[in-house]
Amino acid sequence: MRSTAATIPAAGRVLGVDLGSVRIGVAVCDSGQRVATPVTFVARDPGTGAHRQALADLAAEHEAVGVVVGLPRSLSGRIGPAAREALAETDELRRVLDVAVETVDERLSTRSAAAALRASGRGSRDQRRLIDASAAAVLLQVWLDTRSGSQR
Repeated sequence: MRSTAATIPAAGRVLGVDLGSVRIGVAVCDSGQRVATPVTFVARDPGTGAHRQALADLAAEHEAVGVVVGLPRSLSGRIGPAAREALAETDELRRVLDVAVETVDERLSTRSAAAALRASGRGSRDQRRLIDASAAAVLLQVWLDTRSGSQR
């Protein structure tokens, strides 16, 4: 178990996590850390925290070397109540996961995901099922793109 932040290695699969109050969207990237793909969503269980074990299981299943959690800053970039809650959840995930956990600014990731799904012709029913995982893919792709510009 981890209790401190560690850096995600520059190679290997990484999970993207979009924390919602009801569902947690999950995405994964390829081992070359170039493209993020939506995977699924996990029901959030604030009472028992069972969602953390589900995320640990997904990280193991995908042989992830790290997890990136979306940090919902306000549009001005400040840390508000939602971001504080995400930081607290990130700390809890660090205690459960055996891989490095980082955060990434996720402003507008859900809106971007919804717009992309609409543009692809998906109906609103399909969108509801895909939006969480798609938002996770958007935030993971932002992290990948930012990282590739600074490390490659």
